[in-house]
Order: sequence, then C-alpha cells, then structure tokens
Amino acid sequence: MKLAAEPQSNHLDSYQKKVVASTTAGFGLENMDIMFLSFALSSIIAQLGLTGTQAGMISTITNIGMLIGGIFFGILADRIGRIKTFTYTIFIFAVATGAMYFANNLTTVYICRFLAGIGGGGEYGIGMTVLAESFSKSKLGRISSWVGMAGQVGAIVATVLAALIIPTLGWHALFLFGVIPVFIIFFIRRHLKESDSFIKSSKEKNGSIKELFETPKIAYQTFALMIMAIVQIAGYFGLMNWLPTIMQKQLNLTVSSSTWMIATILGMCAGMFTFGMILDKLGPRLAFGIFLVFSAIGVYVLTLPTNMASLIVVGAVVGYFSNGMFAGYGAVVSHLYPTEIRATANNVIMNTGRCIGGFSSLVIGWILDNHNVMTVMIFISTLYIISLIAMLSISNLRQKNYKKF
Repeated sequence: MKLAAEPQSNHLDSYQKKVVASTTAGFGLENMDIMFLSFALSSIIAQLGLTGTQAGMISTITNIGMLIGGIFFGILADRIGRIKTFTYTIFIFAVATGAMYFANNLTTVYICRFLAGIGGGGEYGIGMTVLAESFSKSKLGRISSWVGMAGQVGAIVATVLAALIIPTLGWHALFLFGVIPVFIIFFIRRHLKESDSFIKSSKEKNGSIKELFETPKIAYQTFALMIMAIVQIAGYFGLMNWLPTIMQKQLNLTVSSSTWMIATILGMCAGMFTFGMILDKLGPRLAFGIFLVFSAIGVYVLTLPTNMASLIVVGAVVGYFSNGMFAGYGAVVSHLYPTEIRATANNVIMNTGRCIGGFSSLVIGWILDNHNVMTVMIFISTLYIISLIAMLSISNLRQKNYKKF
C-alpha cells in the first residue's frame, strides 16, 4: 500500500488535496457544532428555566470534556494511528451534538455537551498532526491557516443556520445539523492513510504524555506554549462573547450581534491567512511577536467607535490580530515535538488553553460588575503581553533552533 510521504512540491498533489479537504471540513463542522450552543443558549435557558450558574456550567463541562478527550485521543492517535482515531473523534462529537435534539432536561444537556467536548477536543490536534505529516514543514503555517479559516467559516454557517432555524423550528432542530460530520468519516477512511513518519515511529517507540515534560527544557517549553494557548482562547472568548454587550451597555451603541460576529470572523480569517505566510517566511518569533503586540494595543481601539459602522470595522481589525494566530499553534507544536508524541502535544497544549482560557468570560463579567470598560481592556491587553513574554522565552522558537526540527 502506498503511504503518505512529505512532498516538497509547491503544488498540492491529489493526496494532499484529500488531506486538506478532510481536515478543513472536520474542523469547520466541529466549530459549527460548538457555535450552535452560543446561539441556542438563550433559548435553552428560557425553556429549561436555568439559572446563570447552571447555564454557565454547560460551557464549562464542554471545555472539561475537550481537555479529557484531547489527552485521551492524542495518546491514542500516537499509538494506534491518526486516521482511525480521527474518525472516532468526528463520530463522537457529531453524534453527541445531534443528540441535543432529544435533550429536554439539564442532565441530558450536560451529558451531550461533555461527550461533544470529548470528541471535539480530540479532533483538533489529530487533524493538525495529519497535516504536519502530509506537507513539508516549510509551508505548514500556510496550510494550517486554511484549517483555522475553515473553523471560522463553520462559525458563519452556524450564524446563518441559527438565524433561520431557531425562530421557526426551535433550538432542538438546530443541533440536528450537527450529525453532518458523520459523512466525512467515510471519505477519510477511504482516502487517507498513515504517513511514512508515523509508521516508522510506531515500530520504534510508543509515545506517552510524560515525554512532554521529559526534561526541564521540554517541560518549560510545554508550559510556555500552554500559557500562550490559554491567552489565545481567553482573548477569543472575551472578544466574541463580551465586546458586543460592552459596546451596547457601556458605550450606548446599538449593534447586531450577528453583524458584529460575521465582520469579526472575516477579519480573523484574513489574519490567519497572513499569519501563516509570515510564519513560514520569517519564523514564529516575528509572526507571534507582531500579532501579540498589535493585539495588546488593538483592544484599546475598541473604546473609540461612536457608531455601528466604525465598531464593525474596528472589530474586524482587532479580530485580524487577536485570532489570526490561532492556526499557527498547530504548525509550531508539530514542528517542536517528534512524531511519536505529536498528536498528544497538539491536543494537550491546545485543550489546556481551551479549558482554562474559556473562563475568561467569567473573569470579564466580574470585572464589569466591579470596575469599568477600561479595566477589561487592561486585563485583555496584559494577557497578550504575558503571552509575548512566554513566547520570547522559548528558546526553540528562535529561528536558528526552529529550523532544526
């Protein structure tokens, strides 16, 4: 059987196109499923009579599931293969999302979202690993950016579907679209195969999570990347969940959440595309450095708009920098960790970010209750500065070291 190699051509061959199609579709539909909850939450609260704490626990349970699923499926992918495990994760998050159609009590909602988190948490890192082992590392940033942009396309699709379905058919019907990813499984099983590098590494050594912390230098690298991932997710949730409300209540602006979200997502897509090119051309330090500095400065710009049009433009610009970095993590982690622990590293690092960074919404809510808008901006800006310091302290991200991997 012909195995996937790591081609150097500037053009995608037929196998690489299948890899890109599978991973972008998987991540795009996963993000669509995740966004369904954001749009359906107010309806779920009203129908089930939930308190704020009970409603907040839905996202928390989802994030915990992502961390558990990320660790478990990352290890599994490094031991039994990326392709089989990839399909398992897609199946779990798709079926669990579709099962929300039958959720008529809080316990069922919690169970469904926990299982969806397990599947979704496993899918991201494995998809990034499949990409890393199918393309030369010199263009992995650009390829990874496509996957990140697919996730944002999924969010736009979720926005449109929610606007069409919830008012007419109710929130239960929206989640039925979550089973669509199941059909991707048949394509993946038929057309994708394990890479040469995985076949070779699996014969020589089985990876384990302890290898992420095997030496002080590797342990520090892992923890620093986790800090960066936490800040990345915290900034994203702060931008997407709270800023429209901040502008409405604190600055007396009227803005459509869907209009704001689509404009910001388009800005994020442009940022991801640009970041991927800078990463491949100039290296991770310069790429992350530029985007982190402008993210730290950019949040203050959000206090300047005086009308809806200017707010939408500013939101797109801030989205460009704040979330343009997202797809780059998969490329960087795939560079820095060997084949035998690559999927584990991707999943553990990013899902730690998702689990902890997701609590930023609670922190921002507390700040707004006790302080003011400028304090929120200072908080978010400080997070980006912390991430910048962590990034600069990782010796393997220096260009001369990074190219060795």
